[in-house]
Amino acid sequence: MKKNQKGFSLIELLIVVVIIGIIAAIAIPNLLASRRAANESATIASMRTVTGAEATYRSSNAAYADLTVLNGAGLVDTSLSSGVKSGYAYTFTASTGNPSLYWNLGAVPQVPAGIGATGTRSFYTNESGVIFSGAAATVPTVSDTTRVVTGGSPLNN
Repeated sequence: MKKNQKGFSLIELLIVVVIIGIIAAIAIPNLLASRRAANESATIASMRTVTGAEATYRSSNAAYADLTVLNGAGLVDTSLSSGVKSGYAYTFTASTGNPSLYWNLGAVPQVPAGIGATGTRSFYTNESGVIFSGAAATVPTVSDTTRVVTGGSPLNN
């Protein structure tokens, strides 16, 4: 080797690549966990939005409305009314009859497990405004006659 030769040796470059790989191996799982937590927080916020929108709609109408009608009234956004938002799939039902007496909203992660999971919990709420969480694969359920929720626990926040 010449004395005036400047630059990095192959060993030095390999050491830098290994260090970057170690940092990435530590950072990527934390990044994915942060994304799942953000999806869950966005879903909880969306459920609170629907609860407020239903109360607003019901105050001037005789019945509860589905997500499409709430979107048309300008009370929820288009992505929520489509049934998919922030990695969660939403299912809305309302009681039949006029006026409708209750409504149910469930949300499950689109990808409940694995490295690309969009969430680790499912959520449920109804006209009471209490949000329940359960296992990722199933939404907590409610009896249409007694309105008792099973398969989940109320959120503390």
